[in-house]
Amino acid sequence: MSVRTRSDRPATLVILGASGDLTRRLLLPGIGSLLAHEPDRDVRVIGADRDSRPDGDFEAEVRAALTEGGAGATCVDRVAGSSSYVSLDATDHGALTDLLRAAAAPAPGSEAAEHDGERRVVLYFALPPAVTAKVCGALCDVDLPAELHLAMEKPFGQDEDGARALNALVAQLVPDDQVHRVDHFLGMTTVLDLIALRFANRMFQAVWTGEHVAGIEIAYDEQIALEGRAGYYDHAGALRDMIQSHLLQVMALATMEPPASITERDLRDAQAAALRATRLWGGSAVGASRRARYTAGRVEGVDDGGRAVSRSVPSYVDEDGVDPARGTETLAQITVEVANSRWAGVPITLRSGKALGGANKHVALTFAPVRHLPGGLTGADPEDRLVIGLNPDTMELRVTTNSLDDPLALGQSVLRADLRRASLAPYGEVLAGILDGDGMLTVRGDAAEECWRICDEVLAAWDADEVPMEEYPAGSAVPEGWGAALG
Repeated sequence: MSVRTRSDRPATLVILGASGDLTRRLLLPGIGSLLAHEPDRDVRVIGADRDSRPDGDFEAEVRAALTEGGAGATCVDRVAGSSSYVSLDATDHGALTDLLRAAAAPAPGSEAAEHDGERRVVLYFALPPAVTAKVCGALCDVDLPAELHLAMEKPFGQDEDGARALNALVAQLVPDDQVHRVDHFLGMTTVLDLIALRFANRMFQAVWTGEHVAGIEIAYDEQIALEGRAGYYDHAGALRDMIQSHLLQVMALATMEPPASITERDLRDAQAAALRATRLWGGSAVGASRRARYTAGRVEGVDDGGRAVSRSVPSYVDEDGVDPARGTETLAQITVEVANSRWAGVPITLRSGKALGGANKHVALTFAPVRHLPGGLTGADPEDRLVIGLNPDTMELRVTTNSLDDPLALGQSVLRADLRRASLAPYGEVLAGILDGDGMLTVRGDAAEECWRICDEVLAAWDADEVPMEEYPAGSAVPEGWGAALG
């Protein structure tokens, strides 16, 4: 499904923190993915960071990343050739003034120079939250371009109070519809296809309620371990890294009321309403959360790309850059309830972890059992489930049928379908909306605050050691007793 209308306005993407891993690994290939499908899009890339770089170094990086993303040679030459890099202190308002003035100016000889005047400027904060806040403070003293949009990577703040303070600071700069809090999960095809599955499908629309659904599990279990990311991950952990941002956004789409239209305002209103109604299951962080970290083991299986995986993994506390005293979790789970007329009484479990034996990434709805089972049918009644795979993009409907051996014995049949293949990488989808000035696939300020509200109580209980830190060997399944819906 298409979720955006393309704008033809020329845009400049200014990346603060351009020397970081995010730029090379995700942002620039995402632009390449977009340009592979829209080669005539007028976008200019300016990188900025504290580091000085040799002439041509950033252009070469842009060229390689755009090619990796799928952009054609002519398009790569044009966009990479117009790119530039600036060494600066992003908290210096004088340097920011010069940077934004250059970004907004039409490129010499371009159509924009002849007709449109200033370009739309997207200032992308590929920076830690504390640095982002300092840059926003410096921007208060800068004469900003009229068409300035701010794009901010997660986490947006470090807690609810921090998110609210950052929202207030950003509101002094630009209107909220020009602020894009980035969550690339909102650009994943299956996450977007939840909208069509829920609201354009009579069969599922009728049973997508607490009357028919006994529980929902949203999981993103990964086989990869730390992969050299201790500098970030050991300060974040699984709850902040995945649940607070990504999985709560997926939950909002899975549980929201039908929006009047699939527009930026209506869709985000519906998501925010679902998050406002969300409470910890039973009202207790101790009872509604679990945490664990992996010990040494061996991960074997098949990764997302279908490649065989077999490697030894050290204990998390022995990984390079990890401080064991921080008590960082690598597997986190919380159970919540969306306390409204549609979902009250339905447990919704969100879980994510690393170095697990299986890559279970899904939204799974477990349907309530039938109210009456006719006599004469034998065997246990299997649980019927709808499983939407997040990566790869699949859908399974697991329904009760007769068994192969006995027509009066209960069994289960699985109806499986591959969903559409993505035309854009998730970052390409999200960046397309941002460059067009459309915030539909980004997180609104009030939603960011609600996500922290939901998680802050859990984090406080963990900091107080009210929830024990469990352990699991790398390469093992989710620990028994956690109630995983799928093995």
